[in-house]
Amino acid sequence: MLSYLHAFHAGNFADVQKHSSLALALAMMQSKTSGIACFDTHAGSAIYDLRSERARKTGEADYGVQKVWSGRDRLRSGDWKPFLDVLAGFNAGDGELSVYPGSPVWFRHFLRPADALTLFELHPSESEQLTGWAAEAPVRVLKQDGLAGLLKQLPPKQPRLLTLIDPSYEIKSDYIEVAETLGKAWQKCRHGVYLIWYPILTSGLQQQLKDAVGRTGVRKVLCSEVHLRKPPERGMVGSGMLVVNPPWGFDSRLSAMMSDVAGPDVLNLTHDIGWLVPE
Repeated sequence: MLSYLHAFHAGNFADVQKHSSLALALAMMQSKTSGIACFDTHAGSAIYDLRSERARKTGEADYGVQKVWSGRDRLRSGDWKPFLDVLAGFNAGDGELSVYPGSPVWFRHFLRPADALTLFELHPSESEQLTGWAAEAPVRVLKQDGLAGLLKQLPPKQPRLLTLIDPSYEIKSDYIEVAETLGKAWQKCRHGVYLIWYPILTSGLQQQLKDAVGRTGVRKVLCSEVHLRKPPERGMVGSGMLVVNPPWGFDSRLSAMMSDVAGPDVLNLTHDIGWLVPE
Protein backbone atom coordinates (compact mmCIF):
# COMPACT_ATOMS: atom_id res chain seq x y z
CA MET A 1 0.00 0.00 0.00
CA LEU A 2 1.32 3.43 -0.98
CA SER A 3 -1.68 5.63 -0.23
CA TYR A 4 -0.19 7.46 2.75
CA LEU A 5 1.07 11.01 2.19
CA HIS A 6 2.66 12.85 5.08
CA ALA A 7 1.63 16.23 3.64
CA PHE A 8 -1.73 15.82 5.40
CA HIS A 9 -0.01 15.52 8.78
CA ALA A 10 3.21 17.54 8.48
CA GLY A 11 4.02 19.60 11.55
CA ASN A 12 1.56 17.89 13.88
CA PHE A 13 2.33 17.15 17.53
CA ALA A 14 3.88 13.80 16.59
CA ASP A 15 6.30 15.52 14.21
CA VAL A 16 7.32 17.87 17.01
CA GLN A 17 8.18 14.92 19.25
CA LYS A 18 9.87 12.97 16.43
CA HIS A 19 11.99 15.77 15.02
CA SER A 20 12.94 17.30 18.35
CA SER A 21 14.14 13.82 19.38
CA LEU A 22 16.06 13.47 16.13
CA ALA A 23 17.64 16.93 16.41
CA LEU A 24 18.64 16.25 20.01
CA ALA A 25 20.22 12.90 19.15
CA LEU A 26 22.15 14.42 16.24
CA ALA A 27 23.40 17.35 18.30
CA MET A 28 24.49 15.10 21.16
CA MET A 29 26.23 12.58 18.89
CA GLN A 30 28.15 15.36 17.19
CA SER A 31 29.89 16.24 20.43
CA LYS A 32 32.38 13.65 19.10
CA THR A 33 34.21 14.24 15.84
CA SER A 34 34.03 10.73 14.38
CA GLY A 35 31.75 10.27 11.36
CA ILE A 36 28.13 9.16 11.57
CA ALA A 37 26.27 7.09 8.98
CA CYS A 38 22.69 8.43 8.95
CA PHE A 39 19.75 6.49 7.52
CA ASP A 40 16.13 7.55 7.09
CA THR A 41 13.98 4.55 6.15
CA HIS A 42 10.80 6.45 5.20
CA ALA A 43 12.06 9.84 4.09
CA GLY A 44 8.95 11.34 2.43
CA SER A 45 9.27 14.39 0.21
CA ALA A 46 11.56 16.47 2.50
CA ILE A 47 9.65 19.78 2.31
CA TYR A 48 5.97 20.41 3.14
CA ASP A 49 3.86 23.47 2.33
CA LEU A 50 1.69 24.16 5.37
CA ARG A 51 -0.58 26.35 3.24
CA SER A 52 -1.28 23.61 0.70
CA GLU A 53 -4.70 22.07 0.25
CA ARG A 54 -3.50 18.83 1.83
CA ALA A 55 -2.11 20.50 4.93
CA ARG A 56 -5.14 22.77 5.35
CA LYS A 57 -7.54 19.85 4.99
CA THR A 58 -6.48 18.51 8.40
CA GLY A 59 -4.98 21.64 9.96
CA GLU A 60 -2.86 19.43 12.21
CA ALA A 61 0.10 21.81 12.17
CA ASP A 62 -2.10 24.49 13.77
CA TYR A 63 -2.16 22.46 16.97
CA GLY A 64 1.41 21.22 16.59
CA VAL A 65 4.46 23.08 15.38
CA GLN A 66 2.58 26.39 14.94
CA LYS A 67 1.90 26.39 18.68
CA VAL A 68 5.56 25.70 19.43
CA TRP A 69 6.68 28.41 17.01
CA SER A 70 4.34 31.07 18.39
CA GLY A 71 5.51 30.27 21.94
CA ARG A 72 9.20 29.86 21.12
CA ASP A 73 10.30 32.76 23.34
CA ARG A 74 8.96 30.83 26.35
CA LEU A 75 10.89 27.62 25.69
CA ARG A 76 13.39 27.18 28.51
CA SER A 77 15.53 24.30 27.27
CA GLY A 78 18.50 25.37 25.17
CA ASP A 79 18.10 22.14 23.19
CA TRP A 80 15.25 23.77 21.27
CA LYS A 81 17.67 26.10 19.49
CA PRO A 82 18.68 23.71 16.66
CA PHE A 83 15.02 22.81 16.13
CA LEU A 84 14.02 26.46 15.89
CA ASP A 85 17.01 27.30 13.69
CA VAL A 86 15.90 24.77 11.10
CA LEU A 87 12.36 26.19 11.06
CA ALA A 88 13.67 29.75 10.81
CA GLY A 89 15.80 28.78 7.83
CA PHE A 90 12.66 28.03 5.81
CA ASN A 91 10.33 30.71 7.18
CA ALA A 92 11.05 34.43 6.98
CA GLY A 93 9.56 36.90 9.45
CA ASP A 94 7.80 36.38 12.75
CA GLY A 95 4.40 35.21 11.51
CA GLU A 96 3.05 31.69 11.16
CA LEU A 97 5.15 29.01 9.57
CA SER A 98 4.44 28.35 5.91
CA VAL A 99 6.97 25.54 5.39
CA TYR A 100 7.69 22.49 7.51
CA PRO A 101 10.84 20.44 6.91
CA GLY A 102 10.63 16.65 6.93
CA SER A 103 13.19 14.35 8.49
CA PRO A 104 15.68 14.47 5.55
CA VAL A 105 16.07 18.20 6.14
CA TRP A 106 16.77 17.72 9.84
CA PHE A 107 19.46 15.20 9.00
CA ARG A 108 20.90 17.46 6.30
CA HIS A 109 21.10 20.44 8.68
CA PHE A 110 23.50 18.57 10.94
CA LEU A 111 25.51 16.78 8.25
CA ARG A 112 29.30 17.23 8.47
CA PRO A 113 31.93 16.23 5.87
CA ALA A 114 32.72 13.07 7.82
CA ASP A 115 29.05 12.04 7.96
CA ALA A 116 26.88 10.32 5.33
CA LEU A 117 23.12 10.37 4.73
CA THR A 118 21.08 7.73 2.93
CA LEU A 119 17.36 8.28 2.33
CA PHE A 120 14.87 5.57 1.40
CA GLU A 121 11.49 6.34 -0.16
CA LEU A 122 9.29 3.91 -2.07
CA HIS A 123 6.30 6.14 -2.92
CA PRO A 124 6.69 7.33 -6.57
CA SER A 125 5.61 10.97 -6.15
CA GLU A 126 7.33 11.34 -2.79
CA SER A 127 10.60 9.89 -4.05
CA GLU A 128 10.49 12.17 -7.11
CA GLN A 129 10.17 15.27 -4.92
CA LEU A 130 12.82 13.93 -2.56
CA THR A 131 15.25 13.35 -5.42
CA GLY A 132 14.69 16.90 -6.66
CA TRP A 133 15.41 18.31 -3.21
CA ALA A 134 18.51 16.14 -2.82
CA ALA A 135 19.99 17.06 -6.21
CA GLU A 136 22.22 19.73 -4.71
CA ALA A 137 22.80 18.03 -1.37
CA PRO A 138 25.50 15.48 -0.49
CA VAL A 139 22.97 12.74 0.19
CA ARG A 140 21.95 9.46 -1.43
CA VAL A 141 18.33 8.69 -2.32
CA LEU A 142 17.29 5.06 -2.84
CA LYS A 143 13.84 4.34 -4.29
CA GLN A 144 13.26 1.12 -2.41
CA ASP A 145 11.76 -0.35 0.73
CA GLY A 146 13.55 1.28 3.62
CA LEU A 147 13.43 -1.62 6.06
CA ALA A 148 14.93 -4.13 3.65
CA GLY A 149 17.27 -1.48 2.25
CA LEU A 150 18.65 -0.56 5.65
CA LEU A 151 19.73 -4.12 6.38
CA LYS A 152 21.63 -4.26 3.07
CA GLN A 153 23.59 -1.12 4.03
CA LEU A 154 24.78 -2.33 7.44
CA PRO A 155 27.33 -2.22 8.87
CA PRO A 156 28.29 1.22 7.51
CA LYS A 157 31.75 2.52 6.66
CA GLN A 158 31.51 5.28 9.25
CA PRO A 159 32.35 4.34 12.85
CA ARG A 160 28.94 5.41 14.18
CA LEU A 161 25.32 4.97 13.09
CA LEU A 162 22.07 6.90 13.54
CA THR A 163 18.89 5.51 11.98
CA LEU A 164 15.34 6.86 11.94
CA ILE A 165 12.60 4.30 11.31
CA ASP A 166 9.15 5.87 10.94
CA PRO A 167 6.71 4.13 8.60
CA SER A 168 3.09 5.22 8.45
CA TYR A 169 1.90 1.90 9.94
CA GLU A 170 -1.01 1.95 7.48
CA ILE A 171 -0.28 -1.76 7.11
CA LYS A 172 -0.84 -3.50 10.45
CA SER A 173 2.04 -5.89 9.85
CA ASP A 174 4.42 -2.89 9.96
CA TYR A 175 4.51 -3.09 13.77
CA ILE A 176 6.05 -6.55 13.76
CA GLU A 177 8.18 -5.92 10.68
CA VAL A 178 9.73 -2.83 12.25
CA ALA A 179 10.64 -4.78 15.39
CA GLU A 180 12.11 -7.64 13.38
CA THR A 181 14.13 -5.20 11.24
CA LEU A 182 15.44 -3.50 14.36
CA GLY A 183 16.53 -6.84 15.78
CA LYS A 184 18.42 -7.74 12.60
CA ALA A 185 19.97 -4.28 12.30
CA TRP A 186 21.13 -4.40 15.91
CA GLN A 187 22.83 -7.73 15.28
CA LYS A 188 24.76 -6.11 12.41
CA CYS A 189 25.56 -2.89 14.30
CA ARG A 190 25.03 -3.17 18.05
CA HIS A 191 26.55 0.20 18.87
CA GLY A 192 24.18 2.09 16.54
CA VAL A 193 21.60 4.58 17.73
CA TYR A 194 18.14 3.70 16.41
CA LEU A 195 15.09 5.97 16.64
CA ILE A 196 11.76 4.26 16.04
CA TRP A 197 8.62 6.39 15.83
CA TYR A 198 5.15 4.91 16.25
CA PRO A 199 1.59 6.26 16.63
CA ILE A 200 -0.34 5.67 19.83
CA LEU A 201 -3.83 4.64 18.75
CA THR A 202 -7.18 4.04 20.40
CA SER A 203 -6.89 0.48 19.08
CA GLY A 204 -3.72 -0.13 21.08
CA LEU A 205 -1.91 -1.66 18.10
CA GLN A 206 1.34 0.01 19.16
CA GLN A 207 1.68 -2.52 21.96
CA GLN A 208 2.48 -5.15 19.31
CA LEU A 209 5.60 -3.18 18.38
CA LYS A 210 6.76 -2.73 21.96
CA ASP A 211 6.18 -6.37 22.83
CA ALA A 212 7.97 -7.52 19.69
CA VAL A 213 10.97 -5.28 20.38
CA GLY A 214 11.19 -6.85 23.81
CA ARG A 215 11.48 -10.27 22.18
CA THR A 216 14.33 -9.31 19.81
CA GLY A 217 17.09 -9.33 22.39
CA VAL A 218 17.91 -5.66 21.70
CA ARG A 219 19.13 -3.96 24.86
CA LYS A 220 19.09 -0.38 26.13
CA VAL A 221 15.77 0.73 24.62
CA LEU A 222 14.38 4.03 25.93
CA CYS A 223 10.65 4.68 25.46
CA SER A 224 9.27 8.23 25.19
CA GLU A 225 5.52 8.69 24.80
CA VAL A 226 3.34 11.79 24.61
CA HIS A 227 -0.42 11.57 25.14
CA LEU A 228 -2.92 14.26 24.18
CA ARG A 229 -4.92 15.54 27.14
CA LYS A 230 -7.92 15.99 24.85
CA PRO A 231 -7.61 13.01 22.49
CA PRO A 232 -9.93 12.33 19.58
CA GLU A 233 -12.44 9.51 19.87
CA ARG A 234 -10.70 7.61 17.08
CA GLY A 235 -7.25 7.45 15.58
CA MET A 236 -4.00 8.81 16.99
CA VAL A 237 -4.17 9.88 20.62
CA GLY A 238 -0.43 10.08 21.22
CA SER A 239 3.00 9.53 19.76
CA GLY A 240 5.91 7.33 20.77
CA MET A 241 9.64 7.10 20.22
CA LEU A 242 11.86 4.14 20.99
CA VAL A 243 15.53 5.10 21.20
CA VAL A 244 18.10 2.32 21.18
CA ASN A 245 21.48 3.27 22.67
CA PRO A 246 20.53 6.89 23.44
CA PRO A 247 23.46 9.22 24.19
CA TRP A 248 24.15 9.65 27.89
CA GLY A 249 21.74 12.20 29.35
CA PHE A 250 19.38 12.06 26.37
CA ASP A 251 16.40 11.06 28.55
CA SER A 252 16.62 14.04 30.90
CA ARG A 253 17.24 16.52 28.09
CA LEU A 254 14.32 15.22 26.03
CA SER A 255 12.10 15.34 29.13
CA ALA A 256 13.00 18.99 29.60
CA MET A 257 12.10 19.74 25.99
CA MET A 258 8.74 17.97 26.22
CA SER A 259 7.94 19.73 29.49
CA ASP A 260 8.35 23.06 27.69
CA VAL A 261 5.59 22.20 25.20
CA ALA A 262 3.28 20.11 27.37
CA GLY A 263 1.12 22.96 28.67
CA PRO A 264 -2.45 23.71 27.52
CA ASP A 265 -1.25 26.80 25.66
CA VAL A 266 1.10 24.72 23.51
CA LEU A 267 0.57 21.00 22.70
CA ASN A 268 -1.57 20.14 25.75
CA LEU A 269 -0.12 16.71 26.40
CA THR A 270 1.59 14.54 28.98
CA HIS A 271 5.00 12.94 28.58
CA ASP A 272 6.21 9.64 29.97
CA ILE A 273 9.74 8.35 29.57
CA GLY A 274 11.48 5.24 30.84
CA TRP A 275 13.31 2.09 29.83
CA LEU A 276 11.35 -0.39 27.73
CA VAL A 277 14.41 -2.65 27.84
CA PRO A 278 17.35 -1.85 30.18
CA GLU A 279 21.02 -2.54 29.47
